[in-house]
Amino acid sequence: MNLNLKHTYIDNLPADANLENTRRQVKNACFSFVSPKQTKKPEIIHVSHEMMHALGIDDGLNKTPQFTNVFTGNEVLEGTKPFAMCYGGHQFGHWAGQLGDGRAINLFEIEHESKQWMVQLKGAGETPYSRSADGLAVLRSSIREYLCSEAMHHLGIPTTRALSLALSGDEVLRDMLYDGNPEYEKGAIVSRISPSFLRFGSYEIFAARQDLKTMKTLVDFTIKNHFQHLGTPSKSTYINFFSEVAQRTLDMIIHWQRVGFVHGVMNTDNMSILGLTIDYGPYGWLEGFDFGWTPNTTDREHKRYRYGNQPNIGLWNLYQLANALYPLVEEAEPFETNLERYKTDFEKKSLGMMRSKLGLQIESEGDEKLIESLEEVLSGSETDMTIFFRLLANFKKGNAKDGIKLIHDAFYTSEDITGTLAQEWQDWFDRYDFRLAKEKLSDEERKAKMNGVNPKYVLRNYMAQLAIDDANNGNYELIDELFNLLKQPYSEQPENEKWFAKRPEWARDKVGCSMLSCSS
Repeated sequence: MNLNLKHTYIDNLPADANLENTRRQVKNACFSFVSPKQTKKPEIIHVSHEMMHALGIDDGLNKTPQFTNVFTGNEVLEGTKPFAMCYGGHQFGHWAGQLGDGRAINLFEIEHESKQWMVQLKGAGETPYSRSADGLAVLRSSIREYLCSEAMHHLGIPTTRALSLALSGDEVLRDMLYDGNPEYEKGAIVSRISPSFLRFGSYEIFAARQDLKTMKTLVDFTIKNHFQHLGTPSKSTYINFFSEVAQRTLDMIIHWQRVGFVHGVMNTDNMSILGLTIDYGPYGWLEGFDFGWTPNTTDREHKRYRYGNQPNIGLWNLYQLANALYPLVEEAEPFETNLERYKTDFEKKSLGMMRSKLGLQIESEGDEKLIESLEEVLSGSETDMTIFFRLLANFKKGNAKDGIKLIHDAFYTSEDITGTLAQEWQDWFDRYDFRLAKEKLSDEERKAKMNGVNPKYVLRNYMAQLAIDDANNGNYELIDELFNLLKQPYSEQPENEKWFAKRPEWARDKVGCSMLSCSS
């Protein structure tokens, strides 16, 4: 296979000398060399041709046995040495110690058109960081990761990418609901693509162990390879590095809030140092607008990672990263300044994001109250967030009386939109119409701008579950249909109108369609 491989990704980083994939504590090393598990009968069931082109892989190669073997871990290309990264993390607010790539193996780095990409397999077997697990993945979780990472990219949200989805041919034992009833499921492997898979926890682990030498080596490596514009590593460079990570993290979360995406498990080991959405587990999109919703069954009681708390968690995680990096600078004030900036920038950027969703191009006093009142009325009724904002783009100035009728299809229980609630909605439309009178854009111009930030199609959990159900029966057509649908989330796509619909009632409490576990 003719790939422009680079072998410098882990140059100068301390490696784990033990080459066995045994579960253990790894000290004074950023990574461990590992060998992917040989699978019984690997089969590629879908590829992203867009990512093939980005990596410089010729069309048609995905049909070859070598492509299948390489991107399922059954063949290691000559001159490459697969490895797994060491990192720690705070999970649900508590330090969890060493975690690491428990079911992810980095194969090699590809350089194409001045861009560098790390190719990683998820579900390719045990590593030293697998703890008590087997390092494998099942088809349902792999489909969810494969579809969502590409869907997020086309929504304009910073994310890791996916190249291929494959069956391993093996059976994997999983307790999906953590209820003591494990079952065998189809094993699968996703090839994930990113400039880097480094996380906040990659630095925390060395700070926790007071291994400042290794941490400095890793930070310097990160700056030289991914933040070259910051210059030669120094104390001031470390502060600028943290500042940029904070801004990238905030921008990513603002995008999440814009489309109603809930990550579900924002532990520090799931936070990319590049500000990318990473590790698609129990994620979901808001259906009924609800600041308190989380898709994660593990988080059901405390709702730490609920939709409305994601910006706060981003800040909390940045505090942990700041604590890890502090010994390199030995000054708290620069970190505190950047953390305070996160807070003020969030307020400003969040307001700007909501203005764009409402089609407001100019700033006007009272916009914050208009937005707050909208969020209140949205929360007072079960209103589909995606459908509401898409339909709102059809609003015409001077027609406030038709507002409720315009968004009727966004209500899950429209018969309840009467009395006081109906009046609250009407009051809001009157205020919105009054506010639009200050705008210079025509109705059509405003609609075009709103439709550019409010997607028509998102990967609702029930949609992914339908694809999973079909795939478990050997039918992969729906995976392809959704994959192509979500490449144009802001386009009308009249031929796909069936997917512009509220979650069906049968999916309200169905496993995989509402809340999901961390093994999802």
